Amino acid sequence: MPTLMKPLPDANAAPLTALLIAPDRALAGRFSAALRVSRAFQVLADLRTYPPPQVLEMRLRQLQPQISLIDLATDLERASECVRTVTGQGVPVVGLHTHNDSAAILRAVRGGASEFLFDPFEAVIQQQARDRVARFIVPLASPGREPGKIAVFAAAKPGAGASTLAVHTALALQRDGRRVLLADLDYMDGSVTFYLGLKPERSFLDLLAGDESFEAWSSLIQTAHRLDVLGAPKFNTAETAAPVRLSEFLERARRLYAWVILDLPPVFHRLSLMSLAQSDFAFVVSSPDLASLHLARRAAGLLGELGFGRERYRILINREDGVQGLTTADMARIVNSPVSGFFPNDYFTLERATSAGEPLGAATALGRAIGAFARELAGSAAVRKAT
Repeated sequence: MPTLMKPLPDANAAPLTALLIAPDRALAGRFSAALRVSRAFQVLADLRTYPPPQVLEMRLRQLQPQISLIDLATDLERASECVRTVTGQGVPVVGLHTHNDSAAILRAVRGGASEFLFDPFEAVIQQQARDRVARFIVPLASPGREPGKIAVFAAAKPGAGASTLAVHTALALQRDGRRVLLADLDYMDGSVTFYLGLKPERSFLDLLAGDESFEAWSSLIQTAHRLDVLGAPKFNTAETAAPVRLSEFLERARRLYAWVILDLPPVFHRLSLMSLAQSDFAFVVSSPDLASLHLARRAAGLLGELGFGRERYRILINREDGVQGLTTADMARIVNSPVSGFFPNDYFTLERATSAGEPLGAATALGRAIGAFARELAGSAAVRKAT
């Protein structure tokens, strides 16, 4: 599996406006000198003491900075209070320190800090931090922006290929310049990052378990082929996502992205059902073998019992090769629900793409099918918006 290079920072990008809080004046001086080279941040005001929460909130309202830069080295306790106050106002925090202090990093991240910079404040490191933070604050400043759409993929039976369809649908959607987040919520057997050649150190559970602030997204997201990716845990784990945290995660994601694609555990799992309830488009993926179709029928029955009408989800058949000898009508009869899409069994093409960590080619049978599916999905979203 190839290792993807980190994108180079945009040295010509506009600086982010910032409120600097730095009692350590020597630290503030070194950072300000480094800023003249990096031009990553534009300091609107420089506070020489840690202000009380009420004063800090007032300064944030007055200045309207895009971020806050906070000295963590002088007094970590008081600095952490400032971090909580600032992030509570919806402003991302970048922590500053004299050295790479792991305890300070952990404390700051738990309080909601998005990034951490330390002396000698190298220009490239500053610019990379700026670029990561900017991805999450620029869309929020766009007036009148429509909330993004959420599409979820859950298999009727493990191994049916829901992850394959989720990954390549997300890649197809972002080709037209849409901002897309692909989140692997399959805590049982996450494979999204494997398909894309990524090696995440942390996962969506860091957000949903309640130990992370949502302002810390920039440290969790990886990028592949201009697609933002939130990976699953490295190992199978017990589910710890709270419904309230999941709802908050999805609502924030809608504000940031045109599309949020979720790869879920099999449809019978609690996390899948919670996600499906909050989605705009839901897909239950089955392969054409009888065992998978039987489980798709059970899934359709369960969703009906839970109050999900057939208009709330669609059945997709993956790896269709005609070997089973079943017609479209046969499959619909077996699953007791309409079948809305078929994807060919293009095993060798998919293996080559996975080995290279690349999208499917538009000239391949599976690539064409998923491309057409993504266009139909985008068209359906446009129709819903118009009506």
